[in-house]
Amino acid sequence: MFAVLKTGGKQYKVQSGDVLRVEKLAADAGETVQFNEILMVGATIGTPTVDGAAVQAEVIDQIKGEKVIHFVKRRRKHGSQRTKGHRQQLTLVRVTDILEAGADKSGVKAAIGSGSVSGAAVAAAAPAPKKAAAKKPAATKAKAAPAVEAGADNLKKLSGVGPLIQQKLQDAGVTTFAQIAAWTEADVAEFDEKLSFKGRIEREGWIEQAKELAKG
Repeated sequence: MFAVLKTGGKQYKVQSGDVLRVEKLAADAGETVQFNEILMVGATIGTPTVDGAAVQAEVIDQIKGEKVIHFVKRRRKHGSQRTKGHRQQLTLVRVTDILEAGADKSGVKAAIGSGSVSGAAVAAAAPAPKKAAAKKPAATKAKAAPAVEAGADNLKKLSGVGPLIQQKLQDAGVTTFAQIAAWTEADVAEFDEKLSFKGRIEREGWIEQAKELAKG
């Protein structure tokens, strides 16, 4: 039997015994993880995912991908250029089992990406649980522009960040100044490449700004 799973924004067609290189997962070598975003199992096609289906895999090792050269050139009167190498962090896994149903009762922890910031930074930035607010009567005024997510910071306070870039960051799991303030050089290179920022992070000084804004 085969399945099509989704992880790290990519899709993989797998069967038992296959070895995959996926975006880095928060798991140690020897652990078993479960991929729950299953788009297809055998002849069953999800809408968009197959309810109750999962793919279980054993983590073999945490590795790095091939080196990618990142070149930035600023075409100005006093322009500059910079070459930087980057190796994507990956996780090597071996598929051990494909479940057509009962994934929620398997007891195996979900395969979750490690993210681009440290666990401590995420924990520090996580908002406290809030009580559900009472429903308010429907407003008669015209709808306002979409607001910042509950518990998230207004990333548009950073220089050069508009609604579009803020949405890109939120889609990538970045919602607070504390997360950006914790970025390392490798994180900057990864987001530069993944979201096509073309050197904007360093050029605009987001990390320094985020550190000040995170202080409140």
